[in-house]
Amino acid sequence: MGNSKKNDYITLEIELDDKKMPSKINWSASGQRNEEAQSDEVKAFFLTMFDAKSRDTLEIDLWTTKMQIIEMDRFVFQSLNALTKLYIRSTNNRQLAEQMQQFVQYFGQKTEIIK
Repeated sequence: MGNSKKNDYITLEIELDDKKMPSKINWSASGQRNEEAQSDEVKAFFLTMFDAKSRDTLEIDLWTTKMQIIEMDRFVFQSLNALTKLYIRSTNNRQLAEQMQQFVQYFGQKTEIIK
């Protein structure tokens, strides 16, 4: 039997202005099931990866010059919420996830995302 491995790719394209600041961020992914799952332009991204050898977390975060503070507040709020959901799904540590969620709620209230 032949090798049935398949590779998928996530591509980020960063357009820089004359000050080398991100002015436009586009992403695409291979193997998408539908067009809605793929977005063209975004204002920010935060990518974290866990290095198998060093056991350190690597991160890349960029945002465009068009990103407003209120949008960054929402972006961080939603990212923290997603991280909390990831944590509970991967560890089943409900007690700590509940404390994380309390902070997410606090952050949402302080930034007025949650009224």
